[in-house]
Amino acid sequence: MASVQEAIEPIIWRDNRLHLLDQRQLPHMQVWLDYDHPTEVAEAIQLMVVRGAPAIGVTAAYGVVLAGRQAWSVAGVTWKQAMTAPLAKLENARPTAVNLFWAIEHMRDVYRDLPDDQSPEPVLLEEAIKLHQQDIAANQAMGRLGAELLNKDSVVLTHCNAGALATAGFGTALGVIRQAYLDGKIDHVYVNETRPWLQGSRLTAWELMQEGIPMILQADSAAAALMASGKLDWVIVGADRIAANGDVANKIGTYALAVLAKYHGVKMMVAAPTTTIDWDFPDGSAIPIEQRDAKEVTHVNEEPVAPNDVNVSNPAFDVTPAELIDAIVTEAGVILSPTTSKMLRLKPSV
Repeated sequence: MASVQEAIEPIIWRDNRLHLLDQRQLPHMQVWLDYDHPTEVAEAIQLMVVRGAPAIGVTAAYGVVLAGRQAWSVAGVTWKQAMTAPLAKLENARPTAVNLFWAIEHMRDVYRDLPDDQSPEPVLLEEAIKLHQQDIAANQAMGRLGAELLNKDSVVLTHCNAGALATAGFGTALGVIRQAYLDGKIDHVYVNETRPWLQGSRLTAWELMQEGIPMILQADSAAAALMASGKLDWVIVGADRIAANGDVANKIGTYALAVLAKYHGVKMMVAAPTTTIDWDFPDGSAIPIEQRDAKEVTHVNEEPVAPNDVNVSNPAFDVTPAELIDAIVTEAGVILSPTTSKMLRLKPSV
């Protein structure tokens, strides 16, 4: 049986501070940054020190812990009133990843009934650590469920980074790939470079190489030719938000891969925790799509590669319709050919 080294955990709480692996510096440098202020955590999310919907959610939970610490020391108002501004900054850090908002609202529920004369930090920290551990456990469960869908010697393609770096550890899409490799079901993995931020070449390729999983890096535009060759069995990706009908918002380029996969008879899998499902959105048409800085398209490593002052569109995500998806894999179960009625099996009872 194949073996891989333990996946890296990009989020660590130690010495009463939040420590994040700066993913902007990978793969050439492993730099850890530490935070003890909620505004700094919001900036880290916005600037993509940490990225990936589950990782953003866990990071935001620790940001609420730091907001509670700060609020407890504010004079003239209750600590609950002092929580409003820092939590608003956390919520505004990035608009598409629903895990961000879910985690903050979850933490609000935790502190809402605490007394005004009690510091919220211990209770909030206990809950953030619980969410951190639950995310890792959910990823491992997804890995097992997703791997069961693959046949022996499968060849798969992944896009962006949905690995340990995008979560609290182990990964969503890469969690499936990691588990399938351990189970002897993966022959090798094709990795899209993922323009414009190159999360595929900088992060996914690095993760797979660290663990000895056989992989090939390719340009995003090579995916169609790969599928036409008949060599590919599955496209496996993560998600930043899933609508109630199974429409999926993920890194820009995912929709194109799904269209290509449908045409070529390649199966499409989305792996994401149930916290990524936004039940308030009946379909993907209203999911907010983040527009990012033009320099992410016009520059590489701060070097210009496009004409000065060129007009740029830089959406960070696109929406893949549910009818193009063969399987949505969550820790709570697998939905094949998702529809609204099938997705309801995953909705928690209130």
